[in-house]
Amino acid sequence: MTVCFCMNWTPTIKGFKSYLQLERSLSENSIEAYLRDVEKLLQFLEMQEIDVQPEKVKQQHIESFLQWVSEIGLNARSQARILSGLKAFYKYLMMEDIIDVAPTELLEAPKIGRKLPEVLSYEEINQLINAVDLSSPEGERNKAILETLYSCGLRVSELVNLRLSNLLLDEGFIRVVGKGDKERITPIGRVAIKHINIYIKSKRNHMDNIEKSSEDILFLNRRGKQLTRVMIFTIIKNLAIKAGIEKTVSPHTFRHSFATHLVEGGADLRAVQEMLGHESITTTEIYTHLDREYLRQAILEFHPRAK
Repeated sequence: MTVCFCMNWTPTIKGFKSYLQLERSLSENSIEAYLRDVEKLLQFLEMQEIDVQPEKVKQQHIESFLQWVSEIGLNARSQARILSGLKAFYKYLMMEDIIDVAPTELLEAPKIGRKLPEVLSYEEINQLINAVDLSSPEGERNKAILETLYSCGLRVSELVNLRLSNLLLDEGFIRVVGKGDKERITPIGRVAIKHINIYIKSKRNHMDNIEKSSEDILFLNRRGKQLTRVMIFTIIKNLAIKAGIEKTVSPHTFRHSFATHLVEGGADLRAVQEMLGHESITTTEIYTHLDREYLRQAILEFHPRAK
């Protein structure tokens, strides 16, 4: 991770790591998780161009960070876990007499309630995708749809408008038209590429009833028309029932799960933001056009499907 303000933080983070190892005797995985939480805060401060040392971080900085993490799509449980890591970090700074009051002291973990967006575990994603009946006429198409949603974190409107001419599969990317007709290039994983190709070769190329207005649309219904948003919701809802998943599942659940799995796996927040097509939170445009290969590397390194 390349961070401009890192020099101020490096000794403190090293000290925190030693404290977790020696005084709290935590496992390597737990230590890595705590350090990632601190690094996420550091990335956020850099993105906001807030140059502060660890001891100068205020409560409002952490509140803004948690708000942003929520907007990316991390659920309450993930947010609570990140806050727990930050509380441990600032408890360590108090023990070392570096600060008198922790900026996390008055912050409460978000309540884990029903109204928050659901996130599926990687196992549940697999359950849902495996519930697709590949012997049915729509089976290959539906599998390709779910793999694409999970691989790219697309909005449902972006999925139904995905065009054949937007596929750059040999390079490992797709061109997505998002909100306000803004285009972005986003990486797509190998598994999703495989199932899109199977769908195109085995089904879509053999359709002879495609409507003229839908000739370039990737995912079509049996009448050769573009799928509707409602149809995607219905497909996913029925598969969730079939898979025995009791959570409220929608296309957006895949988007939240995509973001959560990447961030919790350690992916750079800026890369996740770029892939989701979020507006840049910086006052400058410095981070809005990340190197494409860098984004692709984030998928290959941190997306569960790539492992």
